[in-house]
Order: sequence, then C-alpha cells, then structure tokens
Amino acid sequence: MLVVSIGGSPSQRSRSAVLLDLSKRWLQQQGVEVVSYQVRDFAAEDLLHARFDSPKVIDLLQQIENADGLLIATPVYKASFAGALKTILDLLPERALSHKVVLPMATGGSIAHMLAVDYALKPVLSALKAQEMLHGIFAEDSQIAYGEGSAQPQLVPVLEKRLHEALEQFYSALARRPKPLDPRLLNERLLSARWSI
Repeated sequence: MLVVSIGGSPSQRSRSAVLLDLSKRWLQQQGVEVVSYQVRDFAAEDLLHARFDSPKVIDLLQQIENADGLLIATPVYKASFAGALKTILDLLPERALSHKVVLPMATGGSIAHMLAVDYALKPVLSALKAQEMLHGIFAEDSQIAYGEGSAQPQLVPVLEKRLHEALEQFYSALARRPKPLDPRLLNERLLSARWSI
C-alpha cells in the first residue's frame, strides 16, 4: 500500500506536521509506504503560476496517481485551511482522488475552528472525487507539545487516542478499497472472450 502525505503549513515547526509525522510512523509500522510532501517543498513561483511542468509538481501528481490513500493536514487560518495548501490542491486533476481513501486533519488555536475541516477542506477534497473521506481530526494547538532537543513531540492522551482510532479506520479502509481494473487486462478479456449473438 502507498499513502501520500501532504502538509499545508509553510512553517518549519508545525503542529499539523507533528500529526502527519506521527501518522506516518504508525502507518509504516503496519507496512504501509508513506511519501511525504510539505507546501514549503515547492517553489512558490511554481504554485502561484500553476506550473504543471515543475519536476516537484510532476512527482507529486505521479505519487498521488499511484497512491491508495492520502493524509492531509493543515493549520487553520482565518477559519479556513492554509492558502498555500489550496494552491497545491488546485494543481491536481479533477478526479485525482478517485479510488483513494482520504484522512483530513487540522490544527487551530481554539475549538471554534473545528468546523474548518468539514466546511472548508472536505468540500475541496470531495470536488477531487475522493472515494472515501473519513471524519477527520481537529486538534487544538494546546493538545500538541513539540519535542525539545531529541525528545519526541507529545499529544494529550485524548488526542492520541483519537489519532490512533482514525489511523486504524484509515488503514482498514485502505485494505478494503476496491482495486481499479487495469485497462490492458480489460481490453485483453474483451478481445479473448467468446461472443455469441
């Protein structure tokens, strides 16, 4: 299984990135390959000018095309998800998330921003035809502590439990996901079938 992880924070130090890192580690322990991207990995000019021929953008599109699922996390700014993340999502083809399982995550300063996942991020992911979109996770900034020095970041127990439950659902959804039929195989079956009229 292959999962693509996209982080929407332009900051080097980000609570939404902490959620993605912990999710990546958990999935890797289950034998899932995870390829990670952050918005800051892309040249701003490539995103702002929608340069579909940028090598980094081409790589992202190919990885998403081959992926079984998508993890996406963003900080909440002004009651919506990060604008830099929107520029990446705008580069994806219309049906980029068909046959994919998606787990959206967001972090924000207060519980008042909790609905940003449902009312801002999920509609965009739905427009990209996500096959199955899980409920998602919202975490208050105060629930995530950065690890200082060599210490690992820490989540409050209630958030850690919600994250693990969401990842278990995500992993189960990946496992039961119907595999698209290879067009070459379908064509071969049609050509070799016995037809009667």
